Amino acid sequence: MEPVMPHAVCIPLPAQGHINPMLKLAKLLHFKGFHITFVHTEFNYQRVLTSRGLDSLRGLANFQFETISDGLPSTNPRRIQDLPDLCLSLPVQGLRSFRDLIIKLNGSSDVPPITCIISDGVMSFTLEIAEEFGIPEMVMFTPSACGMLGYLHFEELKEQGYFPLKDESHLNNGYLDTLIDWIPAMKGVRLKDIPTFIRTTNPDDIMFNYNLQSVNNARKAAAVILNTFDDLEQEVLDAIKTKVIKLYTVGPLSMLHRKVCPGNLDSIGSNLWKEDTQCLAWLDKRKPRSVVYVNYGSLITMTPEQLREFAWGLADSKYPFLWVIRADLVKGGEEILSKEFMEAISDRGQLVGWCPQERVLSHPSVGGFLTHCGWNSTLESICERVPVMCWPFFAEQQMNCFYSCTKWSIGMEIDSDVKRKKVEALVRELMEGMKGQDLRQKAMDWKKKAEVATSPGGSSYANFDTIVKQLKQGNGNCYCK
Repeated sequence: MEPVMPHAVCIPLPAQGHINPMLKLAKLLHFKGFHITFVHTEFNYQRVLTSRGLDSLRGLANFQFETISDGLPSTNPRRIQDLPDLCLSLPVQGLRSFRDLIIKLNGSSDVPPITCIISDGVMSFTLEIAEEFGIPEMVMFTPSACGMLGYLHFEELKEQGYFPLKDESHLNNGYLDTLIDWIPAMKGVRLKDIPTFIRTTNPDDIMFNYNLQSVNNARKAAAVILNTFDDLEQEVLDAIKTKVIKLYTVGPLSMLHRKVCPGNLDSIGSNLWKEDTQCLAWLDKRKPRSVVYVNYGSLITMTPEQLREFAWGLADSKYPFLWVIRADLVKGGEEILSKEFMEAISDRGQLVGWCPQERVLSHPSVGGFLTHCGWNSTLESICERVPVMCWPFFAEQQMNCFYSCTKWSIGMEIDSDVKRKKVEALVRELMEGMKGQDLRQKAMDWKKKAEVATSPGGSSYANFDTIVKQLKQGNGNCYCK
């Protein structure tokens, strides 16, 4: 009798930076013979439908999309400031909706029985459903390993009195420069490098407690998957392994996907914004390594003043730049850049609402990346040997910045209080200075190590094979009670 096809239900946090790596992992599992059910929230399903059309969600053989409710009203815009609402709603309404979906799938004759769940590490309410139905579950944390190690120490930071802050003045009086020298593998880390949810005087802060609960829940999963590679974060990974029973590194997922199953399910995408691909033709006209790529990710917001300082810093550098400016990037409504600025950059600046980032970073004309230090962006810059200018905003982006600048030597930091002269100077240093050359060489070194990790015999390649084997074994060998 022919064995039943394994069926993996993959469910990311409903945010662009979480959806992208989960979709890569889902495509990899599909290539290895899994039936995939990929779960969007109803809100994001409609966003993908708007940005990419029905073909991207129609699915293909043994790859289907389903939805759950996030419990928020349709009028909630689900921006960065709305994350606490989402974190309150998902463990209640999301859990109920996910249970209904599992019942529906298991009762369907059109798909194989569910054999495993791959959940985002911050969708840990799914573990309750997995245990209820006896389905093995692994969780994938989408941050860096150094970011995750920061979250894993939230409990100790609380016990030692670093959380909550005693006074609002601690946010800007230098207190955040306090060294946290007792975390293994994190020499030199300061309080301001720890994931930003500790920066509150409220002991009941929703985001702090949600993330604390998520990392604690992860220990109940069959295994934890990280989108990183051993050479990049070995010391940190060793520290995590003292707290997590089974840990598998499979990154960079974008590179592993290209090597294992190039072209697999290319028609299926996950962008919540419509991509402007015409910027690639604009890049084609530029000299090699001459363009600065600027993208602050999918969630960050900034003030009109910060936008102006970045704008004029880029303009005054005289380097060509491709700048992604989302419609919701600026707080308090859309900021219209001045006519004077648009005239100043008319021959060398290209502004777009969203773009295919991996294709942009791999373009020969791109020589530097001004980034918020989200983990996907950081890894993709390494994969394409592009050095970075870091302007971290929240969550574990500050930790990624710290490691990029001090441990991996691929980046330089821009002060949170951004000034145009500093931006101009850093752009010039990155693109033409000795420091920039050193960072570019280091990025190339890391890219070579990532290539090894994702090739046959490499750590990420081997770990992915182990995950596939464990998930195909079923309940008996794949669930930690």
